[in-house]
Parts: sequence; C-alpha cells; structure tokens
Amino acid sequence: MKPDVVFGLDNAEWPVLMVDPNGVIRNHSRGAAAVFGKIIEGSSVLLSSLWAMENDSSAVQFLSLLDISCRSYHQILFNVLGGRTESFATNVCQITVDGKKLFILQMFTSASGNATNPAEAKVQLAESAAQKQKLDCALQLTRTVALDFNNALTSILGHTSLLLGRMESDHPWRPSLLEVEKSAGKAAEIAADLAAFSRQERDARSQQAGNLNSVLTKTVELFQKSPGNKHRWTVNLEKRLYTVTFDEAKIQQAAMKVLENAVQAIPDDQTGHVHIQSRNLDLTGPTQDRNAQLAVGSYVCLEIADDGAGIAAENLNRIFEPFFTTKHGHRGLGLAWVYGIVTNHGGSVAVSSDSGHGTSVRIYLPAVRKVVREVLAQGSDLTGTQTILMVDDEDLMLTMGQTVLAAFGYQVLTANSGLKAVEILQNQRIKIDLVITDLVMPQMSGRDLIERIRQIRPGARIIYSSGYVRPNSEEEENYLQKPFTSQELLLKVKEILTAI
Repeated sequence: MKPDVVFGLDNAEWPVLMVDPNGVIRNHSRGAAAVFGKIIEGSSVLLSSLWAMENDSSAVQFLSLLDISCRSYHQILFNVLGGRTESFATNVCQITVDGKKLFILQMFTSASGNATNPAEAKVQLAESAAQKQKLDCALQLTRTVALDFNNALTSILGHTSLLLGRMESDHPWRPSLLEVEKSAGKAAEIAADLAAFSRQERDARSQQAGNLNSVLTKTVELFQKSPGNKHRWTVNLEKRLYTVTFDEAKIQQAAMKVLENAVQAIPDDQTGHVHIQSRNLDLTGPTQDRNAQLAVGSYVCLEIADDGAGIAAENLNRIFEPFFTTKHGHRGLGLAWVYGIVTNHGGSVAVSSDSGHGTSVRIYLPAVRKVVREVLAQGSDLTGTQTILMVDDEDLMLTMGQTVLAAFGYQVLTANSGLKAVEILQNQRIKIDLVITDLVMPQMSGRDLIERIRQIRPGARIIYSSGYVRPNSEEEENYLQKPFTSQELLLKVKEILTAI
C-alpha cells in the first residue's frame, strides 16, 4: 500500500513512523517494516495495533497529551514481530504537512547507544550497570512491600466483608464499614501496581484468560454499595460466557469509566435505571455496530445502558476524542481511555444514544468458544462442612481465613509453613478436602508444596493464592488473587469443592 503522505525517512534503517493525531499511521520507514512486519503495510493502520498494553497510557491518550506537552524523548513499549514486546527510546517531533499536524516517532533500542568511541561506550556501560543495580534494589524493596501490603489488605478486606455480610442493612456502623472496604479496595489497586512494577518479567497479569462476568460483578458492586446510591440496577450475565484473554485491572478501569458516565447521566433529582449485560456473539460475516467494525469470529459483548439524559446527535461522533466533554470541570479523557483500553485488547466500542432517552455502550472483546468454569452467583449458599487446610507464612492470613471459613461451617486446619503442611498431610487419619496455599513462602514455596501434595494426596483439591506470583495457564481456574474479600474466598472455595 503506497503511503498517502511522503516524508524523508522512507529508507531509514531504524523504525520511524509518521502518525496523525487520530493515531493513524500515514507512513513508515524501511526499518519499521522490518521490525513490525506487514501489519503496518495496510491502509488506516492504527498506532494502537503496535502499542503494548504494558505502557502507562493508551496510544490515543499518549498522542492527545502531546498536544499539551510534546516532549522529545519517551520510553515506549511496542509489539514487534514474533509476538515479542520491545522497549524503544522514542524521539517525537511535530511537523505540519499541507496544513495538517503530524507526529514523527523515531525508535531506538537501548543497544543502539549514542557513544562515538570506545571510551564513551565504556563510561555509558558503567553508568548503565550502576543504574541497573539501583533499579534491582528498588524492585526488591517494592516486591517486599507489595507482598506485606497484600497480606495486610487481605486481612482487612476479609474481616470487613465478613462483618458486612452479617450486619443488618440499616445498622448505623454499616456506612463506615463500607468506606473501610472501599478504601481497602483502592489500596489493593495500588498494591497490584506495586507488584506489577516489581516483577522482573513482563506483567503476566495482562495476558490472563478468564471470565469477564467476575470483573463486571465486582465493578457493579462498588457502585451499588456506594453511599447515596439510589438507582435501580439490573444485571443479566451470560451463564456460559466465552473465554476472553484480558488484563483484569485495565478492563475493570474501562467498566468503571462507562458506569461512572451512566450514573452521572442521570439527573441528581431522579432515580434512574442502569442495565448491565454480558453475552456471547458469533459472527459468520463482517459486521458493523455504529463506529465498531467487527471481523468474523467469536466475541463477548459487555453492554452498559442507562435511561439518563442521553447524548446529543451532534456530539455522538466526538465522544472518543480526547479532551472533548460536555461536563463542566471534566477533562474528557474518560471514553478516550476506554477506547484505548478496549482497542489494545483487539476489541471495539460502540455507543448509541438518543438525547433525553438514555445511552447504551457496547464493548466487544475477541473470545474463544471455551466456557470458563461458571462462577457462583452472589447469594449462593456458601456454607459447607468439609475440612480445609490453609497454608500461609503470615499469621494475619491464617487468622482471617480460619475466622471466615469456620463462620460458614467449615473445619479449618492451619499451617504457617510448607513443612508443617506436609506433616499434616502425611497423617492419613486426617481427612482434608481442600488445601489453600500461598505461592510465595520461605523454606518451601507454594509450588514445591503443591508438588508434595500431589505425591502425598493425589486427589486433593488445591487453591493457589498470591498477590505477586501469577499462575500458569492451566492453574487459572484454581487461582485466588490477593487481596480478596471473605465473599471472594467463600465463592472460590465453594466453586472448587463443587466442581465435577
């Protein structure tokens, strides 16, 4: 495909992209074609198709912020040939062609260097080694903080959610406990970011296959439990939802933005209705929903609709523009951020609205026709009589787990190390139906313990838990992310014990 805008770097051996403010790649260098492959040869190729999900902002947001502060140097992660993610030192400059603003992105790997002689190269290498040592120390400290922070938060969330579950809806202390739970949830997001930063490898969290219903359920609960909520909520979730590979934190952020818009669209003096739905979608031919173009394949569609003020027809085509907003005091990055998150997942967003009659936002994400083990619905019977062995090196975790599980009828044994857990497991007179183990423990790690469990009690059911280490793909359905609430713990225990 011949580029529609000519520039003087066509034959550059390093990657160079010419991008318009909408994120469309208008031209590229020979080096870019070698690094990114044929994906950039088509027409109307978006920068977001090369943009790695691990970046702090989406491609759309990055370009929009250049309007305000166009720095000349950025460290950016791009998806390159072979399915790898590579970091580039990216120089950005703004040019004008035929009266139209364009951005030139020139990318250099850290191996390129700027040294012109061996002496300079040696100095740069020494400086790089010193910087790496500092970073390694920071990563180790951050990792330790994240682990301890997650354990403390899990204890707070576990006890708080247990009390909320037993407390009458009109209890005078309930609003304060809800605030504690909300604050702990916010702190949990910070802990997750710390854990992600401290990993030496790429954040595996961004590539997990799972059930989007769980994300929707948790997100909607945050709004339903918020003080002053007066709206009517309808949640219809597909019971056998297809599997989607997604970054849970990012997708939850997108859902939060859309739900915030839905709530804010309803006038303060009215009680509105917010409808949330998930469904499977199989397309045998190309399909278009408003501005969203969907190729042949399977998708999961998340739809959030409200009966609020709606969006005026003249504004509907501008809602994804960064900084466009009709709300006083807002920056307008909400839907642009949603668009960036969804497109970085290979999906699309469609919005339909009638002024005065509400708005519907539909998020389409690519899926595979494999049904993730069905998650138990809220309100299910979470009691049980089975014997559970809980293993963690933190006494806070053991106390919380024993308190919550025992309150719902389970017999609970605890071990504060893998070695003590093995001693209990080797006693065949003790019946154990389920083991819940942390993956990060001194002396004997959780993974080592799991191997011993499979040797000693091959049929034992296991739940893996951590706020730092991510599970293997085959372990995902048995994984419980720290920090978790008492409800999440009980749901996971019930799910594993009742699985066929």
